[in-house]
Amino acid sequence: MKKLLLLLCMVSLTASSFAAVHGTWATRLADQPEMAAVNPALMQIDLNEFLSLTPARYKELTGERMTIRETVTLKAAQKMVKKHAKQGEDIPKGLYVVLAIFGWAWLAMGLMDNWEGNNWWVNLILSWILCWLPGVIHAFVKMKDYY
Repeated sequence: MKKLLLLLCMVSLTASSFAAVHGTWATRLADQPEMAAVNPALMQIDLNEFLSLTPARYKELTGERMTIRETVTLKAAQKMVKKHAKQGEDIPKGLYVVLAIFGWAWLAMGLMDNWEGNNWWVNLILSWILCWLPGVIHAFVKMKDYY
């Protein structure tokens, strides 16, 4: 019960701290579940320092030792932030659907993946070489990876 109450307080403090640090990297990722349990004090540091933060460095900064759960939460949040930092500008979902219908979903996938990975070229092959329908189906199946 204590842990649940502590987690609830942490989430509420995190939500209020997101409003306080408007314009930082933390506000762009506030709606992500991985960021909900991260200590609000960590949102005040810059992005590179957050990505290189270790439990030992956390202890130096705050004087408190991280629990295993907090360490796992920190690593998950760092992984999510790296993933979002790697991605380019997000394409609106409506535009993605329109591009998929016209057979140009490979372009949207490539832009959102920063032209890395397999999704965009698989969709290009399905859309242009195997005709339109397999590419549209693939685009709608892979849409969950982006939205």
